Amino acid sequence: MGGMESALTGRISGGPAQMLREEILDPQFRYEAEHLLPHYVAIEKALVAEYDRMGHVSPAQARELRDALDSVNRETVTAQARSNMSDIAFALERQVESALSAPVPRWHLDRSRNDLQACAQLMFGRDRLLAAAGSLLEFGEAARQLAERTAELPMPGYTHHQAAQIITPGFYLAALSGQVLHSLRRLLATYDGIDACPLGAGAMSGQELPWDRDRLARLLGFAGPQVSALTSVASRGWALEVTAEFGILGVTLSRFATDLLAWGSSEYGFIDLPDELSGISSAMPQKKNFPVLERIRGRSGHLSAYHVDVTLGQRNTPYSNTVEVSKEAGAHVCQAFETLASTLRLFTEVLRNLDFRAERMAEACEREFLGGFALANSLTLAEDVPWRRAQVIAGRYVVAAVEAGRRPADADPELLRRAAREQGYELRDPAGTLGDAFDVRAALRRMTSVGSAGPRAVADSLRGQAEEHERLAKEWLRRAAVARGTGEDADGNGST
Repeated sequence: MGGMESALTGRISGGPAQMLREEILDPQFRYEAEHLLPHYVAIEKALVAEYDRMGHVSPAQARELRDALDSVNRETVTAQARSNMSDIAFALERQVESALSAPVPRWHLDRSRNDLQACAQLMFGRDRLLAAAGSLLEFGEAARQLAERTAELPMPGYTHHQAAQIITPGFYLAALSGQVLHSLRRLLATYDGIDACPLGAGAMSGQELPWDRDRLARLLGFAGPQVSALTSVASRGWALEVTAEFGILGVTLSRFATDLLAWGSSEYGFIDLPDELSGISSAMPQKKNFPVLERIRGRSGHLSAYHVDVTLGQRNTPYSNTVEVSKEAGAHVCQAFETLASTLRLFTEVLRNLDFRAERMAEACEREFLGGFALANSLTLAEDVPWRRAQVIAGRYVVAAVEAGRRPADADPELLRRAAREQGYELRDPAGTLGDAFDVRAALRRMTSVGSAGPRAVADSLRGQAEEHERLAKEWLRRAAVARGTGEDADGNGST
């Protein structure tokens, strides 16, 4: 009798082989005990509430089941692992049964592990996505605050790795802040798309009892149930979608980190970090390195790799419940969340401590003929030179000035007159046309279009970003409140 009661199945006569325990079952059990156990317990409580509603357990039995579930923790289920085929659902079931004063025959009636596991995994992913959004909001705030402080510091902007036009760190960082907001919006849409409860799907085709799946979803903080029982257990699309967004974000972060790495080199010298965020060379005492930026860029690459891992793990598998999809394909999803959290934590700290060296950036602006675009505009507007010819004249002027050893600030109207004459144009006022085309500060003032590098335009952009940041923060808080507040207490009563 006791042997029959302790058996978990009648289909096979023995437990798993030691090799299977070591290679598969024990590591999986430890992972689920660490990361999924609170979600399994919450799911079991929701199911007890439904058993109570349907009359399959008495109110007293329901209370005793909930009390037993409250006693479950990582240590207690781990102690039961080997006697339960190293399966956390079985271990939890056994622990609860051992705490009951009498058996509850209909507990676990009409149940499957398939939707249970799918639901616990999704709840884990949902919670970690909420945490990721919090980290991203913090990072975006750091980027925007640094942009506000540096919106009037001239620096060269680069295209094709060549100095092109005058910008500011604030203009550059406003772009980073904007991309963060873009990612937050995309992740919010992803969250809403995956916020559907799998519980109640059973093994794959639904269940026989009249489970209230809307209530189960509400009890577990979901927006509603996943309407397809098959999709509930077959799909781990949430892992694909979340890691895809992380991979896209990682690409963006890597590009900004690449610029900072270049700007921190001795050739540029545009930025500096405090000693506590810097490194040294073991052989070259003159060097101050910024390996934290290399770490950030390196870790951002893992984010794309994790998405590829999930994708390859799921492709060409049957659209049904399989261990291959539910376990192996998601083996590194937790690391994806952890890697993003680490990358954002490092990058946020860098932005909070980053110093832009104003004099060094200004010197770089002053030695380059970054006003060529402005000069071409001036030739067209002031002298009616057709735009393409104006481009040629401006380019010839720069070549002549360089050959004459002139710096950009040393305007030479006669050189401009000659360059225009060579193209068949006689300038009325070469000095006025040159004007302040190569003046570093004037270059910023000239930029007035929306989204430009002009300090006023940057300030306007940052104000809009601050408003959007606040709106998105509220949206994420709203999702978190729903996920963590069920709307009913443990007895199934409406909460206040």
